[in-house]
Amino acid sequence: MLQAINISKSFPGVKALNAVNLSFYPSKVNAILGENGAGKSTLLKILTGVYTEYEGEIRLNESTVKFKTIKDAQKAGIAIIHQELNLIPTLSITENLFLGQEIYTKWGLLDSKKMNQKAEELLKKLQLNSSPTTLIQNLKVGEQQLIEIAKALLTDAQIILMDEPTSALSDKEIDNLHRIIHELKNEDKTIVYISHKMDELFQIADTYNVMRDGNSIDAGEMAQASEQDLIRKMVGREVKIEKKTATNFSNENILEVKNLNLKHPHITNKDQLKDISFNVKKGEILGIFGLMGAGRTELLETIFGMNPASMTGEITIDNQTVSLKSPKDAIQYGIAFATEDRKTEGLILGMSISSNISLTTLQTTQLLNESQEKSVAHDYIKQLGIKTPSESQLCVNLSGGNQQKVVLAKWLSTNPKVLLLDEPTRGIDINAKNEIYELIKKLTHEGKSIVVVSSEIPEILALSDRILVMSEGQMKATLLTSEANEDILLKYAI
Repeated sequence: MLQAINISKSFPGVKALNAVNLSFYPSKVNAILGENGAGKSTLLKILTGVYTEYEGEIRLNESTVKFKTIKDAQKAGIAIIHQELNLIPTLSITENLFLGQEIYTKWGLLDSKKMNQKAEELLKKLQLNSSPTTLIQNLKVGEQQLIEIAKALLTDAQIILMDEPTSALSDKEIDNLHRIIHELKNEDKTIVYISHKMDELFQIADTYNVMRDGNSIDAGEMAQASEQDLIRKMVGREVKIEKKTATNFSNENILEVKNLNLKHPHITNKDQLKDISFNVKKGEILGIFGLMGAGRTELLETIFGMNPASMTGEITIDNQTVSLKSPKDAIQYGIAFATEDRKTEGLILGMSISSNISLTTLQTTQLLNESQEKSVAHDYIKQLGIKTPSESQLCVNLSGGNQQKVVLAKWLSTNPKVLLLDEPTRGIDINAKNEIYELIKKLTHEGKSIVVVSSEIPEILALSDRILVMSEGQMKATLLTSEANEDILLKYAI
């Protein structure tokens, strides 16, 4: 149905794609595998008319095509669900869905009623319980991801390209998306699917295409492949994620939360968090698991001083009860928070690595002292293994895994006692994940206490000493990792 033939694409100093050859078939889920920086997203942007300057040929239904604009690709029946959210926060769900393809009445006015009805049908199909008139900025990242999926389903596309569509979704939402994909396959649609979740690919994909360093490496049937074999082809060597076995933490409480409650921002007499109590010990990794809407992100935000007017309860740091009226207070007491959305909340993409790292320490760094900034950044680049030509590189040009390392460097420069990590490996490849895991474990050996929120059960089980399970704003269980498995965690989460 769709072929990329000898596609090459270069950026200043980088050859992103080198004579790539891939074929995608109808009624199948065609997976593209590769590390961050392998060229997957670049290829998708060429196939959808985002990048128009390249070498090689695109064939659609055996005919050569050349898209000059995104609209050309859409008219040819190609839709894309981007890894990066392409939504306008101040517009409603309906307005985002129909942007550029509005429905009008016979009088030439916007037919808001009809658009809202269609939007509501799509939201029901995706099992997203939100009104079509809800502003995008009032949705969580995972819910926004579902709106991106809805945008692609709204068109009558024959080819749907999905770039990390489940990176911010809970297991329940992933199952729902897989159900929709099966329906699309039955309608003879061609699905091109990028994901770093290997277990997901074996569930959903029919064929695979492996890319590495801008080259096409191998292709075949998913049923005939093994996980280790595919990882070896992606990375060029063996990668094994080691489950955390040794416990290094002491009996000393660094963080203690007692009877924490958080009022709902929109619904009167409703709490987002209710009677949450737990502690984190020095050198411990506490994993927090729950489905979307469980209140995991809200809990970390509240501990970081982001909801002072709406919360009640007690937070203790180093046996000292603290009043956290802002993130500034939290940082001063030794708390750091890496948010789930590194692109918009974790980094300023148009700034350099060194400038981003220095943002949290401007009070102690001589303002605009470029050499001091670069010296600090150089140390973290070396310490964390950030792949970059220099500390002056703009963060927008880094792969997802390296961007996440810059976020961690930014917070480590504050020398925190407690590091709060919300979905720290969202949208990064298995090799970069392993590097982040090893870094997190290394930090606990140095005495840091870490709280990790993750939607991925294997990640929670691999990293945590203890696991706190949440559901609908309440704490349902606290388990030692040795006592936990997937069934037990899901039972408490549901």
